[in-house]
Amino acid sequence: MRLARLWLTDFRSYASADIAFAPGLTALLGQNGEGKTNVMEAIGYLATLSSFRGAPNDALVRAGASSAIVRAEGEREGRQLLIEAEIAATGRGRVQVNKQKLARTRDLLGALRISVFAPDDLELVKGGPAERRRYLDDTLVARRPSFDSLRSDLDRILRQRNALLKQSGGRLSPEVEATLMVWDAKLIETGEALANARDELVQELGPALDLAYSQVAGRPVPVSVSYDAPWREQGLAAALEAARRDELRRGVSLVGPHRDDLVLHLDQLPSRTHASQGEQRSLALALRLAAHRVVTDATGSSPILLLDDVFSELDPDRSAALLEHLPHGQTVLSSAAGLPPGASPELVLRVSNATIRPE
Repeated sequence: MRLARLWLTDFRSYASADIAFAPGLTALLGQNGEGKTNVMEAIGYLATLSSFRGAPNDALVRAGASSAIVRAEGEREGRQLLIEAEIAATGRGRVQVNKQKLARTRDLLGALRISVFAPDDLELVKGGPAERRRYLDDTLVARRPSFDSLRSDLDRILRQRNALLKQSGGRLSPEVEATLMVWDAKLIETGEALANARDELVQELGPALDLAYSQVAGRPVPVSVSYDAPWREQGLAAALEAARRDELRRGVSLVGPHRDDLVLHLDQLPSRTHASQGEQRSLALALRLAAHRVVTDATGSSPILLLDDVFSELDPDRSAALLEHLPHGQTVLSSAAGLPPGASPELVLRVSNATIRPE
């Protein structure tokens, strides 16, 4: 998978831009606030129709414009690929792949695969479980886009079930019990399927994560990863029954895959509480690289690797180790501090005031 060219119109700080990328490593260099991450975000949008920075669509449209256009040309599995997206400041936008309009957002998934490392990824290690669950689910979808429907189904079931629990007023009337049984059955089927898929993915990630961390850290360090779902020991049906009184009292679903976690240990100690800041940053990067390798192995095609301001998060030794072990395929990186010694990008683009020129 390769991105050859990107065109932007009224996207973020860019009134207009035409950007070519090298087949291997392209470096975007410039001071903070000049527009480097906006380019990364535009590439990411074409892969997922969302911002990896968590921004709403209206924030992606340049001030004063009614819509933004993001267009990319590339190659996937030997075939030409053209993705065009219109992002509306209000209302719905439009997306086309090879001039064919998509009926559903889900139909885009898999057309362009990316792996992103951004400064906020430190939350993967030191933050709460939600970011780690999202990491697992995003990786599942990148491997097989059909998992997006499973994730969406779970979100819908939980919304309906939570609404019923809140409306119950803490009382299990015959009507509430009958309806709750329907949503329980749906939650059990969907939740167990998603948890099983996450658990299988974690087993695959383990060796890749151990290798990626050792490469980034520059020395072998044992890393372990496990999927923490306490309800699985007794099964979701029994866990829901046991939690029934508390769920009715609190008006929310308390057990299931939406409460699970990915547990990380570094040198046999919990990384969230015992690892140093540098170790946590290295582990966050290793998580992204491990997912990149797993997706590549599963699909036979390397996603485009986006490294946003990665060198500001790593010390010189770890930066050099990352460059030495970059995965095969196309990489786009940004840096405000220049490139470390030993970096040899095929193309360097200088970004200044939302203007891009090759060096």
